[in-house]
Amino acid sequence: MKIRLNWGTGIFLAMLAFMIFILTFVYKSIALDEYQHELVSEDYYKDELHYQEEIDKINNAKRLGKNIELSNTNEGILIKFPKEVELADISGTIYFQRLSNEKLDFTEDIKLDNHEQLISSDKLVSGKWIVKIDWKNKEEEFLFKDSWFY
Repeated sequence: MKIRLNWGTGIFLAMLAFMIFILTFVYKSIALDEYQHELVSEDYYKDELHYQEEIDKINNAKRLGKNIELSNTNEGILIKFPKEVELADISGTIYFQRLSNEKLDFTEDIKLDNHEQLISSDKLVSGKWIVKIDWKNKEEEFLFKDSWFY
């Protein structure tokens, strides 16, 4: 039996190979566990309703003379709060979010020592983190959001 390969058969085989190639990647990205798809937020629509409150808190933080500063150290990430704010009046929460793996996300309460708080390197994995500090000074609320590489 003689196989005849003309231009129509060649185009068909090329299209078939391309479709198999694409479908292989679709299968790998959807079905295999090693390619996980993490959501930024489980309650996306509920979070969207409170977005204006976040904007107001961010604007409050911008009105301060100096905002929160982050810096990497050997022990972890050092968070420095503005010196102009009374230390005893600061309360709130620090959120660390890892977009590549939600199992690494964690939350810390603000416990300052001389306007600083250290987040230990034991809790951190090197890479990109979304840092969100929601804090309150007396009755005024502030929000600091930043992407940070550790």
